[in-house]
Amino acid sequence: MGGKPVIKGTRVPVEIIIGSFAGGMNIEEVKKEYGISEEDIKAAFRYAAEILSQEKVYEVS
Repeated sequence: MGGKPVIKGTRVPVEIIIGSFAGGMNIEEVKKEYGISEEDIKAAFRYAAEILSQEKVYEVS
């Protein structure tokens, strides 16, 4: 998937999972649509949270 993080054992990118929720899907819909488990979904959110916690924001004057 071009180096993008995916759900282990699948080719489902983490960004697709997060984007699906942002677009209004619920857990059951995401599980069914992508053939993944609730634990896979939680892992995607943990990964996204970890990446965001490392983000640095710089003020530009």
